[in-house]
Amino acid sequence: MKILVLNSGSSSQKSALYSLREPLPDVPPKPEWEGKIAWHGSDAEMDIVTASGVGTKARLRVSSREEATRQLLGTIWSGNAPVVNSASEINVIGHRIVNGGPKYREPVIIDAGVKSAVDGASVFAPLHNRAELEGIAIIERQIPHAPQVAVFDTGFHLNLPEQTIVYPGPYEWLAKGIRRYGYHGINHQYCAERAAQILSKQLCSLKLVTCHLGSGCSLAAIRDGHSIDTTMGFTPLEGLMMGTRSGSVDPGILTYLMRQDTLTADQLDHLLNEKSGLLGISGISGDMREVVNKMKKGHARATLAFDMFMHRLRASIGAMIAVLGGIDALVFTAGIGEGSGEVRAAACETLAFAGVHCDAAKNAQSPIDQDIAPANASVRVLVIHAQEEWAIARACFRLAQ
Repeated sequence: MKILVLNSGSSSQKSALYSLREPLPDVPPKPEWEGKIAWHGSDAEMDIVTASGVGTKARLRVSSREEATRQLLGTIWSGNAPVVNSASEINVIGHRIVNGGPKYREPVIIDAGVKSAVDGASVFAPLHNRAELEGIAIIERQIPHAPQVAVFDTGFHLNLPEQTIVYPGPYEWLAKGIRRYGYHGINHQYCAERAAQILSKQLCSLKLVTCHLGSGCSLAAIRDGHSIDTTMGFTPLEGLMMGTRSGSVDPGILTYLMRQDTLTADQLDHLLNEKSGLLGISGISGDMREVVNKMKKGHARATLAFDMFMHRLRASIGAMIAVLGGIDALVFTAGIGEGSGEVRAAACETLAFAGVHCDAAKNAQSPIDQDIAPANASVRVLVIHAQEEWAIARACFRLAQ
């Protein structure tokens, strides 16, 4: 079964093509084709890699997101290194849907009702859900014969305990859909399953804290294979300090800015989502690599940005351990989690009281899908490669069987 996965973001489009058959492998296979487009105004930067190692990089001038996506997907069956003869060979397409609202937990075949629900949930994650709806529409036009499947980032967190879901405002908020949804669920769930494999343990026996640290950051407390708490909430803005997002702030700051600076809702949204976080504090970048590089050169605001990021990360990990009543493994994943030894070392530094220790030599190598804790540590520390596209492809395969 040939499965195409679209992971549509607000400023990028990641895609992968898998060829799967029973039995599904325990370790994620390499896709037959991977493609990514990053948008920079009217320019699009396209990066393609095939399983045979053929790579292509190109800078495109495009008039629309659809034009860029069509060019990207067209390289699967045409161009220098096609991997199928035509689009008709693709059997099913899977989409990452950031917010499925309160209804959808499991992957589902996309129909008019699903699209309506995703559109309705756009108010919670407008940049992501609208991009994903556009991706669905592009596929309907470009590969019309194949069924499409929605896999929901919020699904893994949908059954959080009631005391975790409900906000401490008026109870009537809940009936309006104002509740904690949680995000990054596809990767949090995958990392929990992969952690159990790496540790040769039953998932139902483990207490895990998974740290998805990328341009967006969130933690999940996972017990018996279920999410029981997470840091993101009503929107992907709550919780940890992120690349350009503030994370949690005193809501009184927002009403103050509305009154004193007469900021509109859209201006506040832009401020909190695109001008805050690492970028807002450092004044340099929302990229942790650049912040760390400047910090090592003595840049005061970069140092402050790193220290703030770590303070909030440590505090939130500690809160997750308290919710779980202990911890068996701490997992780092996504761009920062996998790539920054500085962040992993600093996160573990103050967690010795909980049995968390990091082997400096192992950590410096940034190994993937490996344990970097000392052999005698009571808590394992894992670095796991984010595999959202594989998790979506696997879900599509099981649903389409």
